[in-house]
Amino acid sequence: MYFEYGDKEIEFLKKKDKKLGEAIERIGHIYRAVDSELFSSVIHHIIGQQISTRAQETVWRRLCDRIGNISSESICSIELNELQGFGMTFKKAEYIKDFAERVRSGDFDVDRLVELSDDEVVRELSSIKGIGVWTAEMIMIFCMQRPDVVSFGDLAIIRGMRMLYRHRSIDRKKFERYKKRYSPYGTVASLYLWAVAGGAIPEISDCVPKKKKEGRK
Repeated sequence: MYFEYGDKEIEFLKKKDKKLGEAIERIGHIYRAVDSELFSSVIHHIIGQQISTRAQETVWRRLCDRIGNISSESICSIELNELQGFGMTFKKAEYIKDFAERVRSGDFDVDRLVELSDDEVVRELSSIKGIGVWTAEMIMIFCMQRPDVVSFGDLAIIRGMRMLYRHRSIDRKKFERYKKRYSPYGTVASLYLWAVAGGAIPEISDCVPKKKKEGRK
């Protein structure tokens, strides 16, 4: 299952932003996998914070192999030490257990998130221990498929903007100008900014000197 977009979003972005439109033409359609299950997506994103994608998938596979279906009941059924033993930090294990307990007790209604606005979703998810704005935005993209998410906290998106528009830096003012230009299809723009940042168009380089480049997000 991939993030869904098509001609409507592409034609809008091409019309609104020539440089982005040229990048879209070069790169073609982007297939980014999504997860439709909100509870497991939150767990998956907590696990993946500040580690590589490969490490994230290793821990996730161990967890799934051990408990099968990822639910509040299955997470609550295992001990904290066993959860940590799958390869995550003790703090992450605590966050996951706390989230599962809140969902199981009814203190947090994860299914209600689909009824909320983007700002409300960020606010609700940020009330979960271990979830910040950036993680909430990634959940909105890769689980909820919200159409207009561009994250100022994502280093790769900022790098993609620098590269595409030939800036040495992207401050909040520049970021908001581009974000407004992409709306209401900011998420599709994000997919292409990630691709640009990852080298999808080899002749586009980063304007920031190597010694000043940010670390990997």
